[in-house]
Amino acid sequence: MTQPALTLPYLIRPATEHDAEAYARTHVAALHQTYEHIMPREYHEHYDAELPALIERRRETFAEAERARGGARSWLAFDDDGEPVAIATSGPGRDDDRPDFELHHIYTLRSTHGSGLGQALLDTAIGGRGAYLWILNHNPRAERFYVRNGFTPDGTSMLCGPTWHHRPMFRMHRADQGPAERD
Repeated sequence: MTQPALTLPYLIRPATEHDAEAYARTHVAALHQTYEHIMPREYHEHYDAELPALIERRRETFAEAERARGGARSWLAFDDDGEPVAIATSGPGRDDDRPDFELHHIYTLRSTHGSGLGQALLDTAIGGRGAYLWILNHNPRAERFYVRNGFTPDGTSMLCGPTWHHRPMFRMHRADQGPAERD
């Protein structure tokens, strides 16, 4: 079993089936904070209404991940008071044209911004390996973060689905940083 990584003042550890509610609640809270300036009210209402289903899906996903190794993995970060403040998920690529490693998401609550927690989660979730991710247009804070970490747009873009109100997003990729820098 992987040992928790301590990044003062945060504890980052693999998420388990028992973390499903904390993970989903943190995810929804971070979606609200991250996209309050981009997404309409209906987007936020949708995620609030879907929270019970999201918790159950996370519980199933985490239980399956514990049984079958090699799939996506998730992490949860806690503050000094033991409150969940951030999440991350990564795993094998899901895009047919880009079957390498994928950073599915990192979300941190606003109270942690600038603390280094996002960097610690990125380092935990993908280490130095090559990976790709999708980013919503008009999210300059996230884009700057990923550019600082060696990601560049790969020229692929598309519209999100109806839950995300068909907003445009683009894909970023980073080459492998070599075995010396991999986790």
